[in-house]
Amino acid sequence: MNFYTHQHKHYCGIDLHARAMYVCILDQSGTKLVHKNLPTTPEALLRVLAPYREDGGVGVGCLFTWYWVADLCQQEGLPFVLGHAL
Repeated sequence: MNFYTHQHKHYCGIDLHARAMYVCILDQSGTKLVHKNLPTTPEALLRVLAPYREDGGVGVGCLFTWYWVADLCQQEGLPFVLGHAL
């Protein structure tokens, strides 16, 4: 198993569901910067990520809905990490 070891200024974790996603963005010290429920759309995700894009990474759990987030991150040049469901 490979582990993601890159350091960033901001980390975005997403609890992704079919119609809603809970987004949490932390800084390096673990301070919560964003903690909110959003509609599951690319526009909503890009809007909340906008202030943290310079040096941030996005992580999502390995569920059936993660593909579009991976594609969006690749298209936008954002680091993407897929977490194991366990």
